[in-house]
Amino acid sequence: MAAEGPPKEGPTLLRTMVDDPEAFARNLARVIEEGGKAMAAYLEPREHGAGSAAAGQQGLSDVVKTFAHVGEYWLRDPQRAVEAQARLWNGYLGLWGSTMRRLAGEDTPPVASTEPADKRFRDPDWSQNAFFDFLKQAYLIGSRWAEDMVKEADELDEHTRHKAEFYIRQLVAALSPSNFVLTNPELLRETLASNGENLARGMKMLAEDIKAGGGELKIRQTGGHFRVGENLAVSPGKVIFENDICQVIQYAPATETVLARPLLIVPPWINKYYILDLTPEKSFVKWAVDQGHTVFLVSWVNPDARHATKGFEDYMNDGILAALDVALKATGAEGANLVGYCVGGTLLAMALAYMAAKGDERVKSATFFTAQVDFTHAGDLKVFIDDEQIAALEALMADRGYLPGEKMAGVFNMLRSQDLIWPYVVNNYIRGQEPFPFDLLHWNSDSTRLPAANHSFYLRNCYLDNRLVKGEIEIGGVKLDLGRITVPIYTLATREDHIAPAQSVFLGARSFGGPVRFVLAGSGHIAGVVNHPSRNKYQHWTGGPPVGTLDDWLATAEEHPGSWWPDWQRWIAALDDARVPAREAGGGIFAPIEDAPGRYVATP
Repeated sequence: MAAEGPPKEGPTLLRTMVDDPEAFARNLARVIEEGGKAMAAYLEPREHGAGSAAAGQQGLSDVVKTFAHVGEYWLRDPQRAVEAQARLWNGYLGLWGSTMRRLAGEDTPPVASTEPADKRFRDPDWSQNAFFDFLKQAYLIGSRWAEDMVKEADELDEHTRHKAEFYIRQLVAALSPSNFVLTNPELLRETLASNGENLARGMKMLAEDIKAGGGELKIRQTGGHFRVGENLAVSPGKVIFENDICQVIQYAPATETVLARPLLIVPPWINKYYILDLTPEKSFVKWAVDQGHTVFLVSWVNPDARHATKGFEDYMNDGILAALDVALKATGAEGANLVGYCVGGTLLAMALAYMAAKGDERVKSATFFTAQVDFTHAGDLKVFIDDEQIAALEALMADRGYLPGEKMAGVFNMLRSQDLIWPYVVNNYIRGQEPFPFDLLHWNSDSTRLPAANHSFYLRNCYLDNRLVKGEIEIGGVKLDLGRITVPIYTLATREDHIAPAQSVFLGARSFGGPVRFVLAGSGHIAGVVNHPSRNKYQHWTGGPPVGTLDDWLATAEEHPGSWWPDWQRWIAALDDARVPAREAGGGIFAPIEDAPGRYVATP
């Protein structure tokens, strides 16, 4: 056997790792060049005073202060701190011993195992390669120890604990070895096989996305060419009314006769309405039209500085109540069925309480899609709700008159960072691959601005002080009492909702004064709502009225396969199934302004 030569160094070593060292060097140069463009895109708005450094510093300051409270708890008792440190080091020592035995040829079980649903470590090398297996287990031991440190800090107040748990989840997700080239075997293989081409493509995409975000990273979550009015929001209809807050769309009938009562849909203004008219195969709007509803829909304006003072009262009067007037005049009906989705449902509840106080009986039924009126259990969004953080947001909005859409979009993405942030960071900016075309994620990225007065009112009165369910909110000189709402109500919650948790929706459903049908659907805030029956996905549960706790209700509820939409249709038809000939847009009262989907939803 020939003697081995000296250790390989420099270019010789590089040739054993990559196919073409020269190509690798060229791609590294491209990475540096595109990195410079990314930095320039980040700095450009800040050089002109348009950056949001203050808001970012406020967020970082809150994270530091929250973790400081956790640290104070452990350091107050030296013995407690020493025991906590010992747990961590014992875990690492156990991992070291296990790894040494494995390298010696012994078959050793893992010290720390991944959860079955964790997709980050599915590549075989995470288990078969001793180095990457060690990295993975060290990460799991450290991250679980950090999470336990927060859980065991039992002297924290509820809000601080909630923030600490949320922030530690964000930190743990960010530091996963799966997010970095040198510590992820799959990414390392791709990088070496492509001579770094993936990194060059990824850095180019990063620069483009920072520029598209106006100096902030706007992560692209979908590829493809989606266009509102072309392959999204294509249900035929006409805009028959508009003011400075909304347009009202009336959709074309698909049946010779229609239900006498029109259906008015109030979507959230935090996103654009077309989640309910995404594609023909997923569209709730089209399905409702096919069932014989005369569908009207509120399309909110994407606000700018001109709308800074528009509050909930304006959105009620010039949104819901104005649209209701239009729907009834255009159809000649005496009453309508209304639907409110998310914050659109919160506003609808306020409008119903207002109308009840005024003796206005034009709304004959109300349906709430994942909408909260009691914010006691409002989920992880409450992490961002306290006086200090709201004051910082109000200062930001005061400068512009609105909250930029990317701020709210970023918060929603953080609620599911394992699904909506880090997989795309890895796929886009390290693997250099365009994400798959996905209509729902295109909608998710099509964020809207929020008017200053409206958003401040919502955060303070609902999330911070929970004043709606307490009967303490006053709009238009009227104290809002949910107990005075006696129209039949259909309330939908979704089991995995991270924005309007099912427990929160259930609790709020108990606040109304009339008959309530509560239904729980599978999946989350979007997929659980937008679930066309033809897709035969998920399931839903029906049962008695919402009394007791959600767990009590679910214990006796009946599970059904597939979509809840047919259940809702049966419920609403049972209230009044009288039918009339199909109606034309505007009913001869309102002249059509333009074709659906209209200008407001298309305005960036």
